[in-house]
Amino acid sequence: MVTLSRIYTRGGDAGQTSLGDGERVAKHDIRVEAYGTADEANSVLGLARVALQRVVPMTDRLREADAMLGRIQNDLFDLGADLCTPEGDGKRASQALRMVASQVERLEREIDAMNAELQPLKSFILPGGSEVAAWLHLGRTVARRAERCMTRLAVEQKINPEAIKYMNRLSDHLFVLARRLNDNGAADVLWVPGAAR
Repeated sequence: MVTLSRIYTRGGDAGQTSLGDGERVAKHDIRVEAYGTADEANSVLGLARVALQRVVPMTDRLREADAMLGRIQNDLFDLGADLCTPEGDGKRASQALRMVASQVERLEREIDAMNAELQPLKSFILPGGSEVAAWLHLGRTVARRAERCMTRLAVEQKINPEAIKYMNRLSDHLFVLARRLNDNGAADVLWVPGAAR
């Protein structure tokens, strides 16, 4: 259990922060950028959930979507814990919370179940439709940015491959969920190539 009795510590005033293993790094370190961007995606999903909970009437489909997003938000904290503790031989590294294959597999099952109800795409989709879908599309793009940070980090340092897989699946999940919440794609905004020429 995490206990936070004090929010500010002044420890980062000189532009450094501590990783999960105690190592001090610059706040602009690619590892910090990676887990910070995952946290940003989590915040966007919080906004999506707020928008979702305002939809009336609250149907079983919307409750299911909210439950999925709640699990994903928790997973993203797990992912942040994984990324903030470098892999290695130390005690903290060996006891660190790591993403596992079952988290990726759950996203895949949910994607497959949602996608089975959708019509095949005949065009790219513009972010929008409903407010919830627009937030999910924003979350998807932030997840893709987090994934780019993670793959850049993986070139320099060893990171858990399940973390990268999870973030890759997450952007797909959010795309499909946005379509599902856009009336199974009927309210999607389609790209019309060259329409504004």
